[in-house]
Amino acid sequence: MISLEQARKAALSLPEVEEKSHFHIPDFRIKNKIYATLHEDKHLMMVNLSLKDQSVFCSFKKEVIFPVPGGWGRKGATFINLKKIKKEMLIDALTCAWKRTASPKLSKKYFEKE
Repeated sequence: MISLEQARKAALSLPEVEEKSHFHIPDFRIKNKIYATLHEDKHLMMVNLSLKDQSVFCSFKKEVIFPVPGGWGRKGATFINLKKIKKEMLIDALTCAWKRTASPKLSKKYFEKE
């Protein structure tokens, strides 16, 4: 189980991320683009994945990581159940979402060795 504070710290641990609020929901941004949100009341984190990454992560267990219902989910928005996910998988999903959201130049700056 990942606590809300651990999830917040994980989201903020990636380069140049800042926390703001979107409709009273904590969000995490790179250059003012949202890459993750924290739904504290449901103990969920939403990450903005590519459709390819979403299909890979969602193939794990549907009760752990799953598309957001509706149109946003069909565009890569993916919920993570913080009560059931392991920290390593959360970090991997956040990193994929960060790379998708950041500019290619920024992504290369921090992750070019990968």
